[in-house]
Amino acid sequence: MTPDNIIDVTEADFEYEVIEYSQNTPVVVDFWAAWCQPCKVLAPMLEKLIKETAGAIRLARVNVDENPNLAIRFGVRSIPAVKAFSGGQIVAEFSGVQPESRLREFISRIQPPSPAGLALEHALSLLNQEQWAEAEPILRMVLEQMPGNPLALLGLARALLAQGKAREAHNILSAFPASREFSNAQTLLPLAEAMENLPNHQPGDEPDEQSAAYWNAIRLAARGRIPLALDGLLDLLRQDRRNENVRLTILSLLEVLGDENPQTRSYRRELASILF
Repeated sequence: MTPDNIIDVTEADFEYEVIEYSQNTPVVVDFWAAWCQPCKVLAPMLEKLIKETAGAIRLARVNVDENPNLAIRFGVRSIPAVKAFSGGQIVAEFSGVQPESRLREFISRIQPPSPAGLALEHALSLLNQEQWAEAEPILRMVLEQMPGNPLALLGLARALLAQGKAREAHNILSAFPASREFSNAQTLLPLAEAMENLPNHQPGDEPDEQSAAYWNAIRLAARGRIPLALDGLLDLLRQDRRNENVRLTILSLLEVLGDENPQTRSYRRELASILF
């Protein structure tokens, strides 16, 4: 059974089902033909992604053999041809079979933001302002509505680490899903592991000054005093540029701060000046 947001349209109803409908809901139009083998490859991928939008986007299919005037009107010279309409206008288009990753990018560009998506943007903005405690509950709410969302998971791990909540952060990072954010999650792991080991490194118990300075930096990071932690770790790296543990921990802290934080750019320049 075809969902309500996937329909076949003709020259008779195109104006209403696509142009008028797109005033409120984006419509993706798939120009195809029964003899077109690439069309048969693209169609199920498109349908799958449209279903995932849960009605936020409509898919309208146009058979060009049965509706040649529509193909002429919209300049369709080869098929499959896909055109996205919003507000009665074409806002995006492509032709030929595309990989699913490209199709997802295409859909994401025209999909109206969901309440959860807007909440995620707000939470990420709070992280960039180092408002860790304020961002945490919003990210938890987002994950209730979008379970397993990699961007929300990464954001939550950052918020938790900045508050010293290492165990939960470590659990998130250790089971992180394969995604574009996976490498970022791996970058955070050294800090999560170090924070979890803090109870085994009490002040005054360390065998040398370098070790004491390292664990003091971890304690500072667990209290949310990330710039002070970074300053201490950079001093250690100046003493020994080959200290890989210190370097990885610095990268973890920079990942917590995030690339949008102006302090991150300054610290990255300082790190580069030490290493190179």
